[in-house]
Amino acid sequence: MHSVLFLVLRRMRLPLILLITSYAISVLGMSLVPGVDADGHPTPGMSLFHAFYFVSYTATTIGFGEIPAAFSEAQRSWALVTVYMTVLVWLYSIGTILALLQDPAFQRVIKATAFEHRVRRLRQPFYIICGCGETGALLMQALDSRNQQAVILDIDPERISELELGQYHLEIPALTGDARLPENLEAAGLNHRSCAGVIALTNDDQANLSVAVTTKLLRPELPVLCRADGMETAGNMASFGTEEIVNAFTAFGEHLGMALHSPGQHLLYDWLTDIPGMVLSEPLNPPHGKWIICGYGRFGKSVVRNLRREKIELVIVEANPEATGCKDCIVGSGTEANTLIEAGIRDAVGIVAGTDNDVNNLSIVMTARQIKPELFMVARQNRHANAPLFKRFGAEITMQSADIVAHEFLSLLTTPLLSRFFVRSKEQSNDWANELLSRIAAVVGETVPEIWDVELSPENAIAIRQAMDLGMEPTLRDLLRDPSDRDAELPCTPLLLGNSEALLPDLDTPLFPGDRILFCGGKGARGRQVLALRNFKVLNYLLTGKDSPGGWFWQWLMRLSGRKVKK
Repeated sequence: MHSVLFLVLRRMRLPLILLITSYAISVLGMSLVPGVDADGHPTPGMSLFHAFYFVSYTATTIGFGEIPAAFSEAQRSWALVTVYMTVLVWLYSIGTILALLQDPAFQRVIKATAFEHRVRRLRQPFYIICGCGETGALLMQALDSRNQQAVILDIDPERISELELGQYHLEIPALTGDARLPENLEAAGLNHRSCAGVIALTNDDQANLSVAVTTKLLRPELPVLCRADGMETAGNMASFGTEEIVNAFTAFGEHLGMALHSPGQHLLYDWLTDIPGMVLSEPLNPPHGKWIICGYGRFGKSVVRNLRREKIELVIVEANPEATGCKDCIVGSGTEANTLIEAGIRDAVGIVAGTDNDVNNLSIVMTARQIKPELFMVARQNRHANAPLFKRFGAEITMQSADIVAHEFLSLLTTPLLSRFFVRSKEQSNDWANELLSRIAAVVGETVPEIWDVELSPENAIAIRQAMDLGMEPTLRDLLRDPSDRDAELPCTPLLLGNSEALLPDLDTPLFPGDRILFCGGKGARGRQVLALRNFKVLNYLLTGKDSPGGWFWQWLMRLSGRKVKK
């Protein structure tokens, strides 16, 4: 508000001076000019109060009349001077006010002030998301679907405008500003006690690095998650203690390799990191054999590195081998049929179109399909605007950096236990993953499950603590009972018992204070489970099958009735 007040006073300085001066001259003149009474006898001028009253309604063109008596000719002459002088000054002042309201700088100050006020009013934990492009929008949508608060910073005003027009469950404060400036991060709530972390998702590695450095210097205890396209930048971020650094190209290469040697593990990752409510994805099952890689930039190198780890035979096609350091490759872009034939496409089982040009990538896969339609095709999509073209073509895998980074961050933010679950699940076989996929599908149907973790603390599970104090021994099975019918099960399944890191824990496992459990389930299961965790009456029904009275009066009456029965 200080900035708004300062800007208004600075822009309105001359109009205010002119208004004050014109009013002072007009009031002084009316008080000095002699008048006449009702009988026509001369009288002294108006009092200062009457003069100010007259000038006030005259200058604003209200027009109330001559008071306290009819004016003399001299007073009417001065009134004419007052009217023209003050009305012109008011017109000039109103024009200045309208120009100020339309000034982009003033509008930015107003929005920034409102933004800071909204951030200060936040009481639930929130994340600061720097960059609201494709990746930021996907992540924000996923967080909103999980009722997780976020604050947005983006340098592009059009993205902020699109965000304000979006439909979200939560009120999402957003500001147009450069995330590299510390004052903008502070305005976004970096020093707010409810700030849970900072996420840097801009398309500029240096901007993401600046966000990481600023956060670690001002709030070193906060977790920082950054997107990095270059290995050098990623190393620099790591040196400042950045908790998680995601490179979309590296992550995709690892996922493609996972899909080759363990399709079930890959599908499990997709299901558990996708946006809840979306349609479940189908298994990929990429074939083993000879693959052609078109493009040997950062993306191509990551794919080549991971496919070679799986003992896949590779042929690389690169238009500029000297610049990319490709020593043994077919020279060409891959858009020409003769280049692909030279690379041995007739003997290949898969092809990756991984250049930084969407038109070329589409041309590569279309040419490959004409030569060998049964090829497993992977196409890299660089621009979100070209999504309809890639969707129309229908490659087996369309690589989008935004989706990959959003999924990686989502698994880290919403459920900390999920990353530990993935680490443990990678130690299991593909058959184990397929069996778990069947269990999840039986619970949630055809939509992406909701993921949540439960901590048996006094704050989150007071009913569990009360039951234990009374000598009850709740088990994991009790948390899967439906509060409306204890013989029915909630549509969810436990994935990990956090303390022991036991995968798919047995339902008869006893619960202890401090336990953390990772669940996945259908819509509404989490909310009904919370009833058992926080309402002892509900939990008692699930444990004993008895519906105890809820209010103190009914509890007293029940105890009284029990004593009478004993007598």
